[in-house]
Amino acid sequence: MTPILIKSFRAGAAAIAGYLIVKSVGGHAELATASTDPLIGAAGSLGAPAGGMVDVTEAGWSEVRAGGNISDGDPLTANNLGKAIKAVPVAGSVVRIIGFARSDASDDDVIPYLVAPGVIATPAP
Repeated sequence: MTPILIKSFRAGAAAIAGYLIVKSVGGHAELATASTDPLIGAAGSLGAPAGGMVDVTEAGWSEVRAGGNISDGDPLTANNLGKAIKAVPVAGSVVRIIGFARSDASDDDVIPYLVAPGVIATPAP
């Protein structure tokens, strides 16, 4: 990891495990469960208990837990368990990303990623 900026967020009502993707809900961090969530990045290695503080790298390189096969360079978004999966365009939707994989991965691997939050917006046909 090469974090440049780490921000601490208050966790919501549920604990957050380390390396899982989190979203912003009213200024708090909660486990992300969809690619359309307002993603803020992956929780630091320690995660956080309910109501505790969770560290999220906002700039630089960080680490995330994979939710399936990922190739180096893939844009990353969240699956229903808060794990990283390859982001793919969805017609008529905005898919949010946390950055780009810097390693190949299989399910449950922890891999480095380049923090680059953004969106993949695809117009409806």
